Amino acid sequence: MDPINPGPEEYGQDGDGSTPRQRPPRESLTADFGQHVPALARTVQLVSGDFLLTVNPVDGSEIEPCPPAERPARPVKMGEAERAEAERAARPPVPPGPAQPPLPLLARQDEREKLVRLLARGRSVRLTGPAGSGRTRLLDIVAEDCADLAPDGVVRLNGHRRSADDLLHDLFYAVHNAPLHRPDRDELIDCVREIGAVVVLDDLEFGGAALDELLDATPECAFLFGVTPDVPEPSADAGIEEVSLSHLDRAAGLDLIAHAVGRRLTEDESNWAGDLWFESEGLPLRFVQAGALLRQRDRLRAGADAVDEYGVFEDVRTDETPYDPADGDEVPLPSLGEAAAPAPLLASRLSASARATLRFAVALGGEVPHQAHLPALVGDTHADAALGELAACGLVSPAGSRFRLAAGVPAQLEAAGYADEAEAQARAAAQHYAWWAGHPSVTPERVCAEADAVLAALSPLTAATTEGEAGTVVRLARAAAPAFAAGLHWSAWERALRAGAEAARLAGDVAEQAYFHHELGIHALCSGQLDRSRAELEASIGLRGALADKRGAVAGRRALALVADRSGVPLALTPTAGDEVPEARYEESVSPPRGVPTAFPELQPPADTALVINRSVPPPSPRPAKAGGGLKGLARRNLVAAGAGALLVAVLGTVVTLGATSENDAGTPSENVGVNPSASQGIDDGSLGADRAAEEGDGHTGEATSRTTDPGPDGTPGTSDDPTPTATASGEPSDGPSGTTKPDDPTQTSQPPTSRPPTSSKPPTSEPPTSQPPTSQPPTSEPPTSEPPVTSEPPPPSTSDTASGPTSSAPAQTSSSASAPQSGVGTPSSSETVI
Repeated sequence: MDPINPGPEEYGQDGDGSTPRQRPPRESLTADFGQHVPALARTVQLVSGDFLLTVNPVDGSEIEPCPPAERPARPVKMGEAERAEAERAARPPVPPGPAQPPLPLLARQDEREKLVRLLARGRSVRLTGPAGSGRTRLLDIVAEDCADLAPDGVVRLNGHRRSADDLLHDLFYAVHNAPLHRPDRDELIDCVREIGAVVVLDDLEFGGAALDELLDATPECAFLFGVTPDVPEPSADAGIEEVSLSHLDRAAGLDLIAHAVGRRLTEDESNWAGDLWFESEGLPLRFVQAGALLRQRDRLRAGADAVDEYGVFEDVRTDETPYDPADGDEVPLPSLGEAAAPAPLLASRLSASARATLRFAVALGGEVPHQAHLPALVGDTHADAALGELAACGLVSPAGSRFRLAAGVPAQLEAAGYADEAEAQARAAAQHYAWWAGHPSVTPERVCAEADAVLAALSPLTAATTEGEAGTVVRLARAAAPAFAAGLHWSAWERALRAGAEAARLAGDVAEQAYFHHELGIHALCSGQLDRSRAELEASIGLRGALADKRGAVAGRRALALVADRSGVPLALTPTAGDEVPEARYEESVSPPRGVPTAFPELQPPADTALVINRSVPPPSPRPAKAGGGLKGLARRNLVAAGAGALLVAVLGTVVTLGATSENDAGTPSENVGVNPSASQGIDDGSLGADRAAEEGDGHTGEATSRTTDPGPDGTPGTSDDPTPTATASGEPSDGPSGTTKPDDPTQTSQPPTSRPPTSSKPPTSEPPTSQPPTSQPPTSEPPTSEPPVTSEPPPPSTSDTASGPTSSAPAQTSSSASAPQSGVGTPSSSETVI
């Protein structure tokens, strides 16, 4: 329900206040009884500078460069009717209840004429007066007098908790029609430079260089600043005229009390008012409150018969009929102390709803909630009339488009005990605002108008947040922050995000911390604070990476890429937790455990048998390769990669060999039966008495299966279990399926080998002498060795530390045995083959 613009969606609200209940169609009442459709998340797309910002309250806002087709046209100024509507919206609402007659402006005629005269000359003026001196009332009168002085009329602004940049944007929106468009700094300066208006700015809180910045950006505007004496003065070169408000004299004070009471004062009342003038130093606010005390006294003496329908006493006296003590019970005048601090006495004579409203205002730091929120906060359907009571008593004063507690009233009420339950009152207000700001029917503009009260509800609760208890503050910040962003009230957006981030940190809610840090990074990026944006976004990405929130992390990385593009600083290559950064992969692989050879050995003619490289042997001393026999001057990175590739090939070959011998896939039985029976196999070994076919393309290890026959020295098949490939009598290796050569088979003897080793001009590879080259060949930059390792009995296939190399280029007649001893280090023996 929107308290400002109530609609049919306000009915049927859930009891927990979390999700509005939708009214289903008539035909679905029985089918969907008790089922509520949650409201969709409200997303708003706006243009900020050259960015296209999509405010997403669920996963976080998304930002991207604005496409040319989406860029709005140059903002145009509003017409006279639109300016009048904007001026009406800038004024505080009229309190409900009986209309109070406006008080006259007494003893301020000289100041009024001087201000109008200076503004008509185009001069900027600073009106200085203490709180309660009637400064706001004088500004209202002067604004009416200057309505026709400037082409863009009079613009009313309020500087309470507003910076120079905030005021420039407020001035821009007060004159231009630019919905969902927040210009960047350059465009903003160009637009406000063309504004010619009388700007009445009350409650200004800064001076010096910030004020110079505001004046330099608006050379065609004449400003009327309302400040208190504690505000810093403008610089000497600002050229601002100074006008000070003096106190009222005794006669003006008594006259003001008489207008506030609505009748002439008695002699006792006049004497009492004279003492009050001396005590209050002539502040007009004290006389307005003193008049309210006298009105309450008249109502108490009149009795309870004059009560209107709202429970507020009516005025029963006029200025022609002064009060006669004989008409009723005698009620003494307030003491001088009570008149000097009248807030507790005034509040005690108000309605219960008015006193409850004061408690909420004290808990919210002096901010009075809008009158439409009072029924929900107080629990009384007629509580909106309480604002009229407070305004008539002088306990609240207008501040822009809202009301605040008048000067000195918060301290007086706190001393009277109105702040005893401040935290509970602030929590109740925060719960209400969290529900209201997140309701789909509430526009962002309405939330921005209530920004000060919403932010005031966050402040006392954030510091009191404990671990596991961040619900109220986080919910309010999550609901209000997107509305502030969509309503272009970005200073409130930042304050809400920081309050939510602090509450989430104290409660240990990592997911909410990630959201708030992401939004703070987006806000800083739109504001041009790139370093701050980078820090916030990196913190958010890290938190979301720990939570495996991929959608949020992607949005954060996109925004971070924009920050890097704008700042010219590339993104760090540090991978985020849970994510893989392809650019961060290392190009060097891990070195083999036994070191890396430094040179390739010289290439030799193929031998009759293949040798198995035993990597457990320490690397021999380097030996320079012959000319054309190897590669020289390779980079260390290539050597390391080659060594790791060879090791990887050995491991993969072992795995493939295990898979080939495990018979996991039976396949077609006819393809697994060889033509030559093996003497080492029997019918009881699971092979059906046939040779097991060699796996083609398993050259990852360069080894044959352990059941192949090995030819003897004369080339005849043997029964050895040596897994090394065989060579023919002519010195060529055999490429039969079982690694054997059948003498009486002409196809076996006349078939030329299909897998000859590489020539001496290429470095050796780990490709086995099979009939088909392997599918995954290791790098050709195999690290060389000056001395080859000694062949030994091959280990079982499950060992991953062994790998087979190709057949060497040794002469065919120098065959090696699996049990050949090592002849020495650095010089191969006659029975060894060098790779």
